[in-house]
Amino acid sequence: MPSHWHLISGLLQFLGIAQLAFVTEGPNMAEIPRLNGVIKALEEGKTAFTTFSAADIDSAAALGASPLDGVVFEMEHGPFDAPNLRDALQHMLSRRQILDGGTLAPAVTPMVRIPPNGGEMNQWIAKQVLDLGIYGIVFPHISTVDEAWNAVRACRYPRMPEVSTYNPPGIRGDAPTRAARYWGLTSQEYYARADVWPLAPQGEVLVIIQCEDLLAIDNLPSILKEVPGIGVVLIGEGDLSQEMGHPREYDHPDVAAAINRILRICKEYNVPCGHPHPDADNMERLVQEGYKFLMPGAGRSFAVLNQMRSLAGR
Repeated sequence: MPSHWHLISGLLQFLGIAQLAFVTEGPNMAEIPRLNGVIKALEEGKTAFTTFSAADIDSAAALGASPLDGVVFEMEHGPFDAPNLRDALQHMLSRRQILDGGTLAPAVTPMVRIPPNGGEMNQWIAKQVLDLGIYGIVFPHISTVDEAWNAVRACRYPRMPEVSTYNPPGIRGDAPTRAARYWGLTSQEYYARADVWPLAPQGEVLVIIQCEDLLAIDNLPSILKEVPGIGVVLIGEGDLSQEMGHPREYDHPDVAAAINRILRICKEYNVPCGHPHPDADNMERLVQEGYKFLMPGAGRSFAVLNQMRSLAGR
């Protein structure tokens, strides 16, 4: 009897629907494309563009059709509401987009910033959002090697110690059904891709740590040297400026020097550095300085975003 893949292919032909590559080629991992658009941009050496957004369905639908690479649903300073997040994820999907693109990869990659600070050593909230289908997590206030180690562990499934990429050892619980369905994969395919990039080259999960206090800057070289699996270091300039006694005075010489130190360390360890407040006044400077993860405001016209993309060669 023909395989179920041939049956599906025949049904699509009967319905006159364009065949997607992942269907006609069968369940071969090599045929599943890069799913995380932010990772795709970064591994191609491009600047990735994302934004913070509330996890509501109207914002999700609008941003899902934007020229952004990704969106970070804001649940650190907004409410942590799993049902709202799940609704937002569903409203980012577009059947027309999937059909026209012929790929499982979402046009805009959904991620989330979770509430716990690094010092809380939290794991369960990371597990909850990953199980909904999130492709990346922003971890606030990661200031030590142990906190960064915990963040990466929370995003990985356990594996045997003899595996070359064993460390940091995974602690994520096994419940892939909802996430695999959202990604459009079988559970086994999901397991193969639900790991952290760039530690796992095929990994689709992006671990973003926020560096937003002086202790974090002092420890950043050790963090990036000792903790594999960190995809982006995002500057938390608001909290940093508060600690330094110059709230939101980002151009103050002391604050600017601390921010530049973060960028310099990231470049030294070849880890993309992110900036949360690019705008029309600073975007050219930020691109020239080498920030690879920029988060313009979530407007509806995307004029500033389009200017930034042009400056970054996108």
